[in-house]
Amino acid sequence: MMDGRLFSGVYGALPSHLVIALDGAHQLSPLYPGAHDLGGASPGSYSSILMLAPPGTLERHHAIAQALMALAPGAEFIAIAPKDRGGARLGKELAAFGCAVDESSKSHHRICKVRRPVALIGVAEALSAGAPRRVAATGLWSQPGTFSWDRIDPGSGLLSARLPHLKGNGADLGCGIGYLALNVLKSQSVNRLELVDIDRRAIIAAKRNVTDPRAHHHWADVSGRDTPFNALDFVVMNPPFHTGAGEDKALGQAFIRTAAKILRPGGICWLVANRHLPYEAALASAFKSVRLDHEANGFKTYEAKA
Repeated sequence: MMDGRLFSGVYGALPSHLVIALDGAHQLSPLYPGAHDLGGASPGSYSSILMLAPPGTLERHHAIAQALMALAPGAEFIAIAPKDRGGARLGKELAAFGCAVDESSKSHHRICKVRRPVALIGVAEALSAGAPRRVAATGLWSQPGTFSWDRIDPGSGLLSARLPHLKGNGADLGCGIGYLALNVLKSQSVNRLELVDIDRRAIIAAKRNVTDPRAHHHWADVSGRDTPFNALDFVVMNPPFHTGAGEDKALGQAFIRTAAKILRPGGICWLVANRHLPYEAALASAFKSVRLDHEANGFKTYEAKA
């Protein structure tokens, strides 16, 4: 808030047929590189926030609590979610924060409109439950809402076990909290490693987990813009394949194209994917040679040469 001016905000990509954000609204989702930090907003600095509520319970409660804290008393908060991804519980959850809820349904979504009450209930608990923490099971810093936040993803575990001794300059695309990067950097022949992820929370966690000076962290969209590095010796990646509620094979295919673009001729990409994902054509199109390295437990690993 500057000079007493209040802001409007939007969290995520809201369906335009359900609600339209105000022009100039601040994007507040951590999944949009360059977005404003909702958690860092001054209390009472927003006059309205529209939110596509996250599907995970801890993540959703945390984001709602952050939004309510950022809103001025009496300011409008509209939260929507698909009925099968938290929407069915959304009204009750907002009521538990002390809000009077006006709830409606449209296009398989629940739409909840509230005015920020003067007195909030349970905000501190929601902020604590969804906050970054060191996960005992992994020993790594993480946060609810990041990919595989409280366990090692089995695909990443398989790829880590299959990686050879890497050397030179490389990148971990879609690095998450940094699990793969930690294993890559066990090789003293690696000179530099770029860690890239679209989720600000993951990058913050990765900075805490991967403190090796050879690691450089980037909050960026691998599939949506030019990367600031090229002519790399290697790339490792476990590409995402979900956007919103659905499976999006094009997302992994975009990662493959980016990997091929940033590698030097002869550079190597190591990739893991769920067995059912059809990445073979994309790999064959982007790389000079492709080798199926291993298949196990529903996953497959590939070695592709640029």
